[in-house]
Amino acid sequence: MLEAVKVALAEDVGAGDATSEATIPEDQHDSAQMVVREAMTLAGRRLAELAFKHVDSSVDVLAMKADGDRLECGALIMSISGPTRALLTAERVALNFVQRLSGVATETTRFVEAVKHTKAKILDTRKTTPGWRRLEKYAVACGGGTNHRIGLFDLVMIKDNHLAALRDAEPNAVAAAVARSREKFPELKVEVEADHLGQVEQAVAAGADIILLDNMSLDELRAAVSLVDGRAQTEASGGVTLDTVSAIAETGVDFVSVGAITHSVRAVDIGLDFAN
Repeated sequence: MLEAVKVALAEDVGAGDATSEATIPEDQHDSAQMVVREAMTLAGRRLAELAFKHVDSSVDVLAMKADGDRLECGALIMSISGPTRALLTAERVALNFVQRLSGVATETTRFVEAVKHTKAKILDTRKTTPGWRRLEKYAVACGGGTNHRIGLFDLVMIKDNHLAALRDAEPNAVAAAVARSREKFPELKVEVEADHLGQVEQAVAAGADIILLDNMSLDELRAAVSLVDGRAQTEASGGVTLDTVSAIAETGVDFVSVGAITHSVRAVDIGLDFAN
């Protein structure tokens, strides 16, 4: 977390905060509060704290809420006091972290709530902001979601283009891909993307751990779950929205993956209000 904060501050501050250095006396001190301006799920509070403390270690931060808390408009996240220049210099970086990550957590919470009457869990994807993946996946967890693979290294994920490249393999591309994956990385779980029920059958026969049911209709999802019959876990994926996620989860799948909770969320409204 600290490295991410350092990078963000270096990007923003550069050679120095010209405005604060020009207008604010060096010995002036102030206090401020970070205030929620809409209902939200909190994530990234620690990063905001680190931003203030890294600019000036004498800044005092009192946290009032924890990541994962569901907050109403007007709730106080933290109070900050210390050199005024430091508070102003760190303000935007601190808010950027907590607004963006709370946006991810808040949207995740909406999806989790929409499927809570089913057994399905909401998964994130690799559709994340470059350099922010672990932070955004942390925010997903704060919102009640479940992390999928972190990257290309911790799960074998056999997708349509892998299968296309193995189109001439025997006995079929799915079987060949799973077998090669088991041989090369026996310690990793293997997931296979299936575009149709024929590939679902092949993935089950090959012994895949998870089968991704890509862009299937509700009827196809129900048929796939029946076909798998507990021999692998099932994941529905493709164009999932808040309007469709409940019906998808009700088909009996184990997971629903949602790229939107990381790649297209809106930062929530949080402000830093100085004491009068």
